[in-house]
Amino acid sequence: MIRRGMLIPLVAAFLATAGCGVFESGSAAPPPPLERTTLRVGVGNAIDTAPLRIAVAAGKFGAAGLNVQLVELGGEDGLAKLTAGDLDVTFGSDIALFRAAAGGTALQLQGEAYTSGPNTMALVTLPGSDYTVPTSKKSPRIAVNMLDDVGALAARSVLGTAGVDVTKIKFRQVAFDQMPQSLQAGDVDAALMIEPYITRAEKDLGAHILADGARGATLDFPLSAYASAKPFAQANPRTLAAFRTALGAAQQTATDPATVRDALPKFSDIDTTTAALISLGSYPASLNGIRLQRVADLMHNSGLLANRLDVQSLLPGQSGI
Repeated sequence: MIRRGMLIPLVAAFLATAGCGVFESGSAAPPPPLERTTLRVGVGNAIDTAPLRIAVAAGKFGAAGLNVQLVELGGEDGLAKLTAGDLDVTFGSDIALFRAAAGGTALQLQGEAYTSGPNTMALVTLPGSDYTVPTSKKSPRIAVNMLDDVGALAARSVLGTAGVDVTKIKFRQVAFDQMPQSLQAGDVDAALMIEPYITRAEKDLGAHILADGARGATLDFPLSAYASAKPFAQANPRTLAAFRTALGAAQQTATDPATVRDALPKFSDIDTTTAALISLGSYPASLNGIRLQRVADLMHNSGLLANRLDVQSLLPGQSGI
């Protein structure tokens, strides 16, 4: 017979062993839904954005509950479309993104896209050129696709490291596909090209690499990323957290270069021969503030930014916001 004094301890012991199941059904509460399931993502350079394109085509984002609609930027400004509300996420060069952030545009980075590798960007000359070593010209004329983007930054870094007075470099803005003609016409001494233009110039014109643009201060240099307007990111933290997770998995698949080489001809004008020959960089699977700070600091040291930009302020918080 159980005495009354023993009843309370026995009940307490029963509740402790039974846990919360006495009062709950035992099933975990479902996670809160995504704020939205459709994301409009601006994409540019086919090599930089290859993993994202491959994953979208394979339905990987759909498996994460997201309908990712890719919007080809072409020559359009992804940041402008982002600000106008025409895009939810945009691809862009790190330099363009950081310049905008330093200028007051409220951005949040959602993932890194591409990092340079050996000869993924390089100073290129044509056969017969008298520009044979970086220091052979005191005031070299260099073609870059933009006067204030990574091409000019890389050219200054490489030539400056070689011993050229960077204040004497004469930059000329030339579209990548027009650089061979500028070289042939003698308008410039060298062109800072990226892939696939380097490989095409080598294959079609017998071009030479004067200097690898991805060395020294630009070795393994972060080149591009994906970003959202910060107000949009703050309003849609779960949606963008799901996007970052799926993007990271997509980037991870690109550790095998064959995955990218095989896919490029399917969504770009890069033919299979060129795709097999191009030099490829790497595809970071997650955001790294320390790595990205290199870009902002080089921009500051080179005069592209008046003040030092803290890249950490552009990253999602630990809560995903």
